[in-house]
Amino acid sequence: MSLTTALSIAQTALFNTSRQTSVVSSNISNANNEDYGRRSAITSTGGNGARIVTIQRAANDALFRQNLAALSSYQGQSTLLDGLNQLDLSINGSDDSTSPATLLGQLQQAVNLYSATPSNGSLAASAIDSATQMAQSLNDGTKAIQDFRAQMDSQISAAVDKLNNLLENFDQANQAVVSGTRSGSDVSDALDQRDSILKQIAQYIPVSTMTRGDNDMVLTTTDGTTLYETVPRTIAFNPQAVYTAGIPTGSAATTVAPTVGNSITIDGVPLQPGSGGNTTASGSIAAMLQLRDGVATTMQSQLDEISRGLIDSFKETDPSGVGQPVPGLFTWDGAPSMPTDGTVAAGLAGSIKVNPAMDPSQPGGDATKLRDGATYDANVNGDASYSDLLIKYGQNLEQPMDFDTSAGAGAKASVLDYSTNAISWLGNMRQGASTAADNKNALATKTQAALSNATGVNMDEEMSQLLDLEHAYQASAQLMKTVNDMLNSLMAAVN
Repeated sequence: MSLTTALSIAQTALFNTSRQTSVVSSNISNANNEDYGRRSAITSTGGNGARIVTIQRAANDALFRQNLAALSSYQGQSTLLDGLNQLDLSINGSDDSTSPATLLGQLQQAVNLYSATPSNGSLAASAIDSATQMAQSLNDGTKAIQDFRAQMDSQISAAVDKLNNLLENFDQANQAVVSGTRSGSDVSDALDQRDSILKQIAQYIPVSTMTRGDNDMVLTTTDGTTLYETVPRTIAFNPQAVYTAGIPTGSAATTVAPTVGNSITIDGVPLQPGSGGNTTASGSIAAMLQLRDGVATTMQSQLDEISRGLIDSFKETDPSGVGQPVPGLFTWDGAPSMPTDGTVAAGLAGSIKVNPAMDPSQPGGDATKLRDGATYDANVNGDASYSDLLIKYGQNLEQPMDFDTSAGAGAKASVLDYSTNAISWLGNMRQGASTAADNKNALATKTQAALSNATGVNMDEEMSQLLDLEHAYQASAQLMKTVNDMLNSLMAAVN
């Protein structure tokens, strides 16, 4: 081997070591970056020794796809659980302290106490106060649910905007990958950026990937709807600022229907909401649709059915049998008609109120009319000890009646049991959602760890490699020194 060849090999070795050291240093500085793929300098042996051919980025497509799916699944489940907890606190309060079931139990107790001493005006006023709290709770619950639906709508709108921006960013990263691949340059940074954007997209919507020539990537949802192919596809949504539960009046001509939320379309295809406590929703958007259009509307229907049950339980009937039953203690905008049996009157819980004729706070209101009747005078003799109506009301609260099965809390039960069933319905869904969230979080964590092990940076390995590179540098430097000494000796001999 000539001295020139030896010098060339030593110089190449020093260059290689410098490049490899730079790669290892980059790996070490990004050891805690979950979006960073470990780099490796690939060398090839030639006439003048080894030389670095390319920088290779660690990747595992199968694990990456599994991680994207796990991220979407957990994000959807977590969003659902958070929404269920928020609704539970808004409607039922801490430990169900303000739930319709709790207040209904207090109302029954107040009516029973009044029935035991029907001449006591204070007990009459107390029963009316309890009824007022019951009606106000149903009114407030309706407002809370509709405000929640509007909140979900606003969050959906923000998520759609963010998703469209992410797809634009993905387009830029993907073009950088394709352009760099065609020119033969290192596209590792662009690939890191593209994968990072994919993880963010997966938090909003489930995404499947397919890689074509030149590292070009196509994105679809799990049901096959195209998200990105050459250009981003449009995700469209028209938000609504206000949601209402509807206004029932008993007349089809004047009844106001509840607000129906708008759908989300991806390239013209509607996005389906999730379902169930262990939700089928992948990504936060489908879970928010489920909360807005599924959970919240079902809870509203349950409040409406509890309201109808109250109106029915405290209705007044004509002692002569001639007149039709009419609302008594609790009334609504459709009075004197009664709500239809076994059918949800949308928005009834938002408009139910205590009969003004029995409310002492209203002009002409008299609490004793709860005992005697407001429309039909049951206590014809004006007996202060008359309690038949009060006893009947207390018993009615425990009598089975028909409920609309679409509300999800049963078909036949007393209004007391139905209100308890409504709490159980939400409680069971929350419990299922909580268990599923734990499981899906564990899966997301496990897949992320597996992906990190396969493609991430191991500090021990990098530090060991850095030590090897230091030794290689020393060896190359020693070789150059030796060649230099030999050249100096040769020049001295020639001179």
